[in-house]
Amino acid sequence: MAPNVIVCNGCCCGNLEKGHDKVPIELLENEWERHGLKENVTLKISGCLGPCSMRNVAILDTLEGPIWLGGLSGEGHYRGIVDWALDYTTNGSDSSLSETLQQLIFERTQNFKIQEPRRNF
Repeated sequence: MAPNVIVCNGCCCGNLEKGHDKVPIELLENEWERHGLKENVTLKISGCLGPCSMRNVAILDTLEGPIWLGGLSGEGHYRGIVDWALDYTTNGSDSSLSETLQQLIFERTQNFKIQEPRRNF
């Protein structure tokens, strides 16, 4: 099973009217294409993932288990996800998140159901 990057773009995530940062979907899709990542790491743009209080949420879903990130803001955070995906294609479970993204990890204890992806890339 290939790892997945699941990026929320649901009711709260990316909602500018609620004061949340835009989710740069085009940037992510372009970077996935540019680096040929979709063969090794699937990018999914999802509806609501649930923990709305965290705003701008993503899941790095790996064989080792999911890594939940919340409070993503700005292109730098999303480019960090691209960097992680590139590292994961080379190093697998030995890959690491940048210190900036490590600070955004949170524990999701409730079961979750990913809505049908709005877009797979």
